Amino acid sequence: MTGSDRARPAGNAAVHTQVCIIGGGPAGMTLGLELARRSVEVVIVEQSGHFDRSFRGESISPDSVWLLERLGILDKVRDQTLETRRMQIMDGGRVVLDADFSAFDQPCRYPMELPQPPLLTALAEEGASLPGFTLLRRSTAVELLRDGEAVTGVRVRGPEGDVEVRAALTVGADGRFSKVRQMAGLPYEKIPLERDFVWFKVPVPEAWDPHTYRVRILGNRHGLFIPTVPDLVRVGFNIPKGGLREMRGQGLPALYERIDELAPEISQEVRESVTSWSDTSMLDIFTTVVSRWSMPGLVLIGDAAHTLTPVLGQGVNHAITDAVMLAPLVAPVLRGSGDHRSALLRATERFQHEREKAVARSRDLQLRQERAFALSGTVPVALRKLAYRLVSSNDALKKRIVAGIYYPLQEAHRTGRTVVRVAPTVPTAPAVPTAHLGADPSDV
Repeated sequence: MTGSDRARPAGNAAVHTQVCIIGGGPAGMTLGLELARRSVEVVIVEQSGHFDRSFRGESISPDSVWLLERLGILDKVRDQTLETRRMQIMDGGRVVLDADFSAFDQPCRYPMELPQPPLLTALAEEGASLPGFTLLRRSTAVELLRDGEAVTGVRVRGPEGDVEVRAALTVGADGRFSKVRQMAGLPYEKIPLERDFVWFKVPVPEAWDPHTYRVRILGNRHGLFIPTVPDLVRVGFNIPKGGLREMRGQGLPALYERIDELAPEISQEVRESVTSWSDTSMLDIFTTVVSRWSMPGLVLIGDAAHTLTPVLGQGVNHAITDAVMLAPLVAPVLRGSGDHRSALLRATERFQHEREKAVARSRDLQLRQERAFALSGTVPVALRKLAYRLVSSNDALKKRIVAGIYYPLQEAHRTGRTVVRVAPTVPTAPAVPTAHLGADPSDV
């Protein structure tokens, strides 16, 4: 029996654990593994029955590649990855910026495309080999449990009925539409952008280098063309906010026409691969600013704490980084004795303090790019092209900008400004028991 199956409780039972994580995405699964390796007992609540489903977040920043390598996960999924070696931006049909990632002197230079199903499967399998790691599939958090102002766990609805999962720390890792954030009543501001995005995949055309990330801009329209495995390109293009119904009303020729404008090289592949609107998906573009990521007994991570846009693939990167930075802050508290509440709150507040500036930098950069992409009119577009060309022609400036996007964690670790503490692949202390029924959390 694996850690994904062990200790599944019957309906109306009570489970006591040290940490309950809501959401089995990159943030939740990475945190669960890192805590289990530190001999912290953890239960992950995941609503799906399997990981074999479609995700848009497949882009892994070089910093996340570096983290996955340090976690011992990268080698398990390497044959299902694709390196991105160049980034090219074309505006009005001409190249205005070209960046070669091989020019950067970092341990992990290249962004990767890594579909989430193999990544999540590898994290779950590694966690299942450890005592104290439990994954509850087909289970949904329906209510936070409380003791006064403190969160003490969550009521979960699963195949066998409702279960109370009592925990010293509950973690909301349930994504951009976080139900945990809503149930906790933590204040946040949702900032909608002026556009949505239509996504689909097509085969890589023979004329394209399969390792180049392309951005195509034409006036206030733009598209992202991201190579991915096995031999595909993820295509996304902007539409006005709420404009999907109007575009669908115009039929597929409207989609084909947009691609003909932005990337005529793949027009044939699009016509052959996208034969109905069901071959596409739509992403509502917004960013979320959460002023307070934690409260007594609860903390938010990943998109639940800071929803970002798809530009430059930063969402998964920050989710994985959150998990790796939070685990060493809370694990010593949970392994200690006495009342954990005050110490855990201080640890989660420190976590937000350490992560908030990096998230804000990514958000600000994304919003500046969004505004640049939305420019129209002769003079604003000409200034945009000039700005990209100036960056592209100045190697020092280009390196500084690209390094700030893709390598801040590796650079901070190299210079000692941030020390990334990844747990060893075996528990660091005698293993605690797996999630159990009926015991008091203070006995764990």
